[in-house]
Amino acid sequence: MMNRVINILKSTSGISDWKVNSARTESTELFFVHKSLETVRSTDTTDLKVTVYVARDGALGEASFSVYSSYNDEKIAEEIEKAKKKAGIIANQSYSLPENESGEYSANSNFADYDPRKLASLIAEAVFEADCTEGGSLNATEIFVYRDTVTVKNSRGIDKTQIKYRAMVETIPTFNGEESVELYEQYNFTEFDREAITAEISKRMREVRDRYEAKPPVEKLVCPVVLDAPELEQLVGNYIGSLNFSSVYQHSNAFSVGDDIQKDAQGDRLTLSMRGRIIGSVRSSAFDGDGVTLVDREIIKDGVGVALWGGTRFAQYLGEAPTGNLGCISLACGTLTDEEKEKAPYFRCASMSGLQVDIYNDYIGGEVRLGYYFNGEREIPVTGISISGKLSTAIANMRLSNEATTYEDYNGPKCALLNGIEIV
Repeated sequence: MMNRVINILKSTSGISDWKVNSARTESTELFFVHKSLETVRSTDTTDLKVTVYVARDGALGEASFSVYSSYNDEKIAEEIEKAKKKAGIIANQSYSLPENESGEYSANSNFADYDPRKLASLIAEAVFEADCTEGGSLNATEIFVYRDTVTVKNSRGIDKTQIKYRAMVETIPTFNGEESVELYEQYNFTEFDREAITAEISKRMREVRDRYEAKPPVEKLVCPVVLDAPELEQLVGNYIGSLNFSSVYQHSNAFSVGDDIQKDAQGDRLTLSMRGRIIGSVRSSAFDGDGVTLVDREIIKDGVGVALWGGTRFAQYLGEAPTGNLGCISLACGTLTDEEKEKAPYFRCASMSGLQVDIYNDYIGGEVRLGYYFNGEREIPVTGISISGKLSTAIANMRLSNEATTYEDYNGPKCALLNGIEIV
């Protein structure tokens, strides 16, 4: 199909350039009710997207459309003509597409060593090893193992393909007492590590039990707040956007290169990089959707913005070299040890409705559905509270764990301790 589309694009007049993105996904899927395997499914689908470019009067317009397997040549040609007309009335600042690069890449994942159905079964075994909490169970579990073949070609000689692997576990940990409490867990990974999978699901089983037992605190809690990796990833993710080429070009950035992001810092200084690949991250890639080879870039060093990053279009507008649209976040670890953290009471956010971060209004907060108050001896589950504070104060006084972890697209400290956050 891709070659058919390209041949039609080449024969269409009035197009300055074109790009075709293809994503083939082969999956093996297991569906369980409790521990009973109900359905096994395999799929093989391909998504094809075409972008056409039309240059006129120093401007460059573009428009995209999807190609479906039912399309014949006449339908493809019709869609190209429609996209050409749309692109012809768009007047973006002109820029050049990447050119003259080709290559085939394969992600560094041990998934390649397994038959997909066997791997899915092994993942299921690891998941159900955690289903041993008295009063608790995994109510429903779905396991997906994917092999993605991603290709980008354009009219300037870009021809790149990469094979990537990933898996997703969706499950509903449940605890039954006088009432039932459920949590939703979605766990994504690219390496098969049986112990790590079991540990992740075991953690969620403990949390659903604790969510059942949790009560609002009797007294107002006054202590530092601890954010684990998922919330810490959300926190630093808000700073990443301000140092993207597109944000700077559109004047929507909250700060710039050279700005001190942690004014009057008393805690650990942030050193943050955007990367193309991190072992274990589902966002790892060799190139972006334009075919640009990804180049790692340190964007914040010791709390100060030091560089911009992003795709080729806005990089050219600013006269910068593109890094590509990098998908992985790398945050340097800090100085906080577990022993130091546990010297004083703290409140750890285990499950939030979503961390709210507003750089422009200097706010950080959110509803905590399950948290743990550490009283100096043990963590006590609590619920029915929220956190709220000034973002600038939290960032300036933040302490980062000296131990690293990987979560989704993030690699960095497993937790951060924030002072100056009110627990309400």
